[in-house]
Amino acid sequence: MTIAQKLRHGLAELGQTLPEGAEQKLLRFLELLRHWNRTINLTAVREIDDMVAAHLLDSLAIRPWLAGERILDIGSGAGLPGIPLAIAETHRSFVLLDSAAKRCRFLTQAVVELGLANVRVENRRVEDYLVSSDEVPEFSTITARAFASLDKLAAAAGHLLADRGSLLAMKGKMPQDELKKLPDGWRLRRAEKLAVPGLAAERHLLILERV
Repeated sequence: MTIAQKLRHGLAELGQTLPEGAEQKLLRFLELLRHWNRTINLTAVREIDDMVAAHLLDSLAIRPWLAGERILDIGSGAGLPGIPLAIAETHRSFVLLDSAAKRCRFLTQAVVELGLANVRVENRRVEDYLVSSDEVPEFSTITARAFASLDKLAAAAGHLLADRGSLLAMKGKMPQDELKKLPDGWRLRRAEKLAVPGLAAERHLLILERV
């Protein structure tokens, strides 16, 4: 089975369709990721064959829970889940936020080469982003994949979430201990066990909200 066939098969299992040209962009993104990964440690997954499930389908698995027009991906790193989601959701705008300049160079190059007009890259720490700005930080959805524990995530990103917005935290096993440490003013709205095609590892999506 080719890489493209694996992607199409996985998308069918997820019950998803893509805009015209999105499949080619997703596969090109994996090529860029593999190329840059040789000099910058972006991911432990080295082979494109494995990246389809571990990166593309894993990222797209949370697509049904996106809401609103402005999405913030914090600790974006290798552009996950932000870039696959931006390729699939062209009607939404995405900000990819990362504190490491070398990772932001990769993200910027990927955005340019893939022609992602709905994506902006910001080289900032999440705790400092928009703190002193006049811009109203109304992100309706904030995504985070392997960024930090839930309590640290909520504390760092809370000032960026719009009223009634959702914080989508991607995790492996269900983090029961982390849930017990959620700061005051936060609660778990929903927990979803993700079935990622081609990925045997346990995956969960924790949807947090302010109260």
